[in-house]
Parts: sequence; structure tokens; C-alpha cells
Amino acid sequence: MAKVILVTGASSGIGLACATALQAQGHTVYGSARDVKRLKDVPFKPIELDVTSDASVNAAIATITKAEGKIDVLVNNAGNGVTGPAYAMPVESAKQQFEVNFFGVVRMCSAVLPGMIEKKQGLIVNISSLAGLFGLPYQSMYAASKFAIEGYSESLRMELLNTGVKVTLINPGDFKSDFTQNRSKVAFPLKNEALEKEYTSAVAAMEKDESVGSDPALIGKTLCKIVDSAKPKQRYLVGKFDQTIVPVLKSILPGGLFNKLMNDHYGIK
Repeated sequence: MAKVILVTGASSGIGLACATALQAQGHTVYGSARDVKRLKDVPFKPIELDVTSDASVNAAIATITKAEGKIDVLVNNAGNGVTGPAYAMPVESAKQQFEVNFFGVVRMCSAVLPGMIEKKQGLIVNISSLAGLFGLPYQSMYAASKFAIEGYSESLRMELLNTGVKVTLINPGDFKSDFTQNRSKVAFPLKNEALEKEYTSAVAAMEKDESVGSDPALIGKTLCKIVDSAKPKQRYLVGKFDQTIVPVLKSILPGGLFNKLMNDHYGIK
């Protein structure tokens, strides 16, 4: 059955792939961007929406609800990345990371859920990350924001048990997108050559992983299955096996060994 779906952050990468795939399945799809001009020639309905603004979120939800009478599915995809040393992270940079990645999700859910609860049906899909399941060196604020989404989503799922509204998470690994070039990098703040070298190495490693990442269409395909499922799972790990296996390794390996393996990958010896 065709559903009314809102996908945030749909101008490129994962969001664009998700909105396009859902539209191809016959759903009525609205894809959002802060600047609607970035949504030219898309197959779905473009809508302007800034997840960091209550007024923008409420206006977009009102527009869709007026036109369609409901929103069946919310896909919280909008997000960004901040890279820098956890031991000297400017609080303002941390706040900027959380404002989009976490509070944006909270803002969207709070705007959409009352209508879903009233209709006793709906689906929230929160795009988290594998980094929401284990920390990454020099991506502390990104990981922390995704860890926050994990806890929020688990609590939300418990609260909505008897409402007919479902909540699920998608945890992607590295995917090819504009995320790499759009990442905000905090300048290294210390006079410490050894640590600065590790910072440079870690950033290079993460960018290399992203450059050979999976096709975002894989997440679009997964999302279509989730939307069509009567009983979606609580979590979907999506990406290459050598990345999606990492949460399993974290659960079975001693902490020190797991940390060593992660540091080795990012050039921290």
C-alpha cells in the first residue's frame, strides 16, 4: 500500500537514494533540504526544511499534512560530521554537531509523532551509524551524537509500544556521498607533533574508507523493505561485511584488544 513518506536531507547521498527508491516503489515521497534549490530534477516532491529550526520543521509538516492528510513514515536522515580531537574539542563545535544530528531528530519526531499516535499507525526510521555502536578516534562528537540517537530511539520504541507506531534504526557503514567534503574539521589546537600526526593519519584513513564506500542505493533498497514490513526489526546494519562485523567484534573481544584494532586501522600505534 502506498504511503506518505518524508525523508530529511534528501539533496544528495543516502537521503537522495532513499527518497528516490521509495518514490520508485509508488509511495508519495517528500524529500527535504535546507535549500530547496538543491532538489532540482528529483523524482519526488521537494520541500524546504531545516531540522535545526522549529519554525521550519513545523511549516514543512503542516504543508505535507494539509496536502496529504497524514505522514505515514518519517525517515530522519539529515546529518553532518565534525572531526577533531576529543581532548580539545570546542564546545561550540560539539553543539553544532548535536544540533543537526541529534536535536534535529528529536525536533522532527516531536513534530510528526502526535499525528501518528492519533491515527494509531506510523513508522519512524532513524538513520544512525555504525559509529553509534562504537567510538571512533577523532570523530568523538559524531559518534556521541549517533550514540545519543541510539538511546533516544530505544526509549522512544518502549514508549510507543501500545500506540501502533514503530521505531527502527539503520546503522550504515561508509558510503560514497558528499559527506566527506562537507565534513567540518577542527584545526589541531596543540603544539604536539606526535598527536597532530595521529590526527592527520586518522582523518586520511576515514576519508579513504569513505572514498571506497558502498553505493547509497543499498540503503535505499533496505529502506524499501523496512517500509513494506509489517514487523520491522529494531536495527539494520548496512554496508560492507568488514565494517558491519565490528559491533560483533566489540561484543566478544576484550576492550583493550578491540581498541588496539581500531587504533591500528586509523594509524594510531
